[in-house]
Amino acid sequence: MTVETKLALTEQDIRSFSEGKQEPSWMTEIRLKAFGELEALPMPTPDKTKITNWNFTEFPVHTVDSSKFTTLAELPEEVKAVVNADEQKNIYIQHNNTPAFLSLSEELKAKGVILTDIYTAVRDHSELVQQYFMTDGVKVTEHKLTALHAALLNGGVFVYVPKNVVVEEPIQVIYLHDDKTASLFNHTLLVADDNSSVTYVENYLSTVDHAEGLANIVTEVIAKDNSKVTFGTVDVLAEGFTTYVNRRGVTSRDAVLEWALGMMNDSDTISENTTHLVGDNSEGRVKMVVVGRGKQKQNFTTKVIHWGKHTEGHILKHGVMKDEASSIFNGIGKIEYGATKSNAEQESRVLMLSEKARGDANPILLIDEDDVTAGHAASVGRVDPLQLYYLMSRGISQHEAERLVIHGFLAPVVNELPIEGVKKQLTEVIERKVR
Repeated sequence: MTVETKLALTEQDIRSFSEGKQEPSWMTEIRLKAFGELEALPMPTPDKTKITNWNFTEFPVHTVDSSKFTTLAELPEEVKAVVNADEQKNIYIQHNNTPAFLSLSEELKAKGVILTDIYTAVRDHSELVQQYFMTDGVKVTEHKLTALHAALLNGGVFVYVPKNVVVEEPIQVIYLHDDKTASLFNHTLLVADDNSSVTYVENYLSTVDHAEGLANIVTEVIAKDNSKVTFGTVDVLAEGFTTYVNRRGVTSRDAVLEWALGMMNDSDTISENTTHLVGDNSEGRVKMVVVGRGKQKQNFTTKVIHWGKHTEGHILKHGVMKDEASSIFNGIGKIEYGATKSNAEQESRVLMLSEKARGDANPILLIDEDDVTAGHAASVGRVDPLQLYYLMSRGISQHEAERLVIHGFLAPVVNELPIEGVKKQLTEVIERKVR
């Protein structure tokens, strides 16, 4: 499906923006090449979701200037709620499109850990970023939205953990959105080198009720030999955005990549989460919770693709739909030829709270190898009346009983988030959305 691209920006605008950020020539060339191929590239085709009339290309402005923060004490209250200012030493905050605050402990600096905004990264760590930026993970010309992202990239973060370095405390990144005209073309690039370990948690936080821009977000996680990466996120983007999120991981030998994803956007959303288990004995585990409300339309496609031998892939997705919201949950476990002794497991469950709410769980197994194991489970339904009866028979009101059932249903992912403030935030957002 090729759709006409309506952009107010020109090739010269792209070049001028790149030069203004003092980007190296290779980055400028990626932007210009992506921009030049936009028109010919097809749109992605999420299964069972028609996006022909969705707006992925028209927005008020490419970049807005926002204030910076000298200390964490200056943060808005909504942001303070997810940051432990007394203990969080490793944190990056982006305010709309502006790098606004950065802190990295002297200990991690001495070990060679890099945490910086994407603009600084391409300038100061050019060769390292060039090696991984949209090469092994997401490709620039996969489709129109990946090319649009590469051309218009206007924010993001770079994290690098050197060989044999274990980062004990979580690294936290917050994308604060409080300007309704802002668009977010953010790129997260996380590289964990051999024998390293890191926990990374990011928050997308809208503090305005309605957005007029676009969100086109790409994440690449590169887990090298025997590394471990835990990647947690809570996305809370405002109604009015058209949101495209592509989070992708690539694991080398003996690496472990764990995703804990809280997808709480109020916007129409297309989400892709793919993990390529390339190295032998590597593991990819995905846990995701989703809450939809109003007239939201969302599509979540989660893939774990097994290339290496003895690889383990697990997908667990739980969604709650209310009002007239609808969501498609596609779970795909693919075992390629040669990936012997691999195991692909998945479970998708959708709970509907309203008569007009819709949820569709589609577990798919694609097996091109004989000596493997695989399994899947899926269910779509309403709150179990027996569970409600049991709780209400002990003096709990129906409303409170429903609340407890929902929290229990979503707990497997909520409990995986490693920062208490973020875990509390996700719990509160769930509370608000299902009220």
